[in-house]
Amino acid sequence: MSSTPKNFTNPRAKHNFTGRTVSIAGVGAYVPEKILTNAELEKLVDTSDEWITSRTGIKERHIAAKEEFTSDLATKAAERAMKSAGVTADQIDLIIVATITPDMVFPSTACIVQQKIGANRAAAFDLEAACSGFIYGLEIGQQFIMSRTYDTVLVIGAEKLSSIIDWKDRNTCVLFGDGAGAVILQNRENSHGLLTAVMGADGSKAKLLYMPGGGSRCPATPESVDARLHYLRMEGKETFKHAVQAMVSAATEAMRRCDVDITKIKCVIPHQANRRILDAVGERLGATPEQVFCNLDRVGNTSAASVAIALDEAVNSGKIQRGDLVLLVVFGAGLTWGAAVIEW
Repeated sequence: MSSTPKNFTNPRAKHNFTGRTVSIAGVGAYVPEKILTNAELEKLVDTSDEWITSRTGIKERHIAAKEEFTSDLATKAAERAMKSAGVTADQIDLIIVATITPDMVFPSTACIVQQKIGANRAAAFDLEAACSGFIYGLEIGQQFIMSRTYDTVLVIGAEKLSSIIDWKDRNTCVLFGDGAGAVILQNRENSHGLLTAVMGADGSKAKLLYMPGGGSRCPATPESVDARLHYLRMEGKETFKHAVQAMVSAATEAMRRCDVDITKIKCVIPHQANRRILDAVGERLGATPEQVFCNLDRVGNTSAASVAIALDEAVNSGKIQRGDLVLLVVFGAGLTWGAAVIEW
C-alpha cells in the first residue's frame, strides 16, 4: 500500500511548471572486494575496534585494489543500474558523476565512464559537492528531464577515498571506504517521482573538511608531498555539529515543501558518515529507529557514493516499495548539504 497521503500534491506543480515528472527507474551499486576491518586498522595506527565502533559505528569498509579506479567503481554501479532499469547504453542522454576522487583532474571521470559503458551519444560531466554530490546530481539530472532536454540521465556517486586518506591519521583513516552507487532517471507516467530537493552551502567553513594540496593553489611539489598536504583533513567535532544542524534543517524544509511530516516517510536514508550523526538526525526529526536506514557498519563513509549505495541496498532488500515516500539527506565538505523527498 502506498504511504502517500490523500491530499498529497507534487510541490513543483505549485510553481506552474509544466515539465515532466522524474522518477528513479533503476538503481545499482558496487563496493570493492577487499574488506578492511577494524582489527586490521589496529595494525596500522594507534586505535582499537572498541574505539572505532563506539565513536563511529563502523566495523569494516571496502578498499579498492591498486589498479581499480573511481571510474571502474562507477562503471560497475552504472551497469547494474542500467540492468535494473532495462536501459541500454545507447538510450543514455547524459552521465553525471559526483566525486571528489576523480581518476584525474581532467578529463572528467564521467567521460571515462561513458567510454567504458559504450554510451557514445551521451553528454558527460563531473560535479564536486563532496558527500552531498549525489543529491546535487539528482536535482541537476531532473532539471534536464523536466525541461525535455533529455529523456534518460545516469547519475553516479563514486569515490576511491582510500587514495586521499592519510593512513597515519587515526581520526580520519578509520572513517572512509570506497564504492559507487548509481541511478537511472526517466519520466514514469502516473508517478510523482522526485518531489523536491533542498541544497545549501557555506564556503566560510570550507577548512573544516578539505584537502589542501592538488589544485592550482597548492600544486604537487616535493615540499607539498612531504608536508602531507595531498590527504584529507577534518576537524571532527565542528564538522559533527554543523552536519547535524544542516541535515535536520534541510530534511525539515524538504518535507515542508511536500506538505508531509516524518510519520509519512517510509524510509530515511542519511549520509552514512557516523552512527552518532545518524542517531542525532533521526532523533531530531522524530523518526523511529526502524525508519532510518543504516549500512555504515559495513561500508563506512563513502562520500558522494554513500546515499546511493544505501538506496540501492534499501530497495533491493525490500525496505522500499512502490509508492513509499523516501527521504534522502546529506552533508559534506564545502560545507554542503541537501535533502530530497522521493515517491518511489
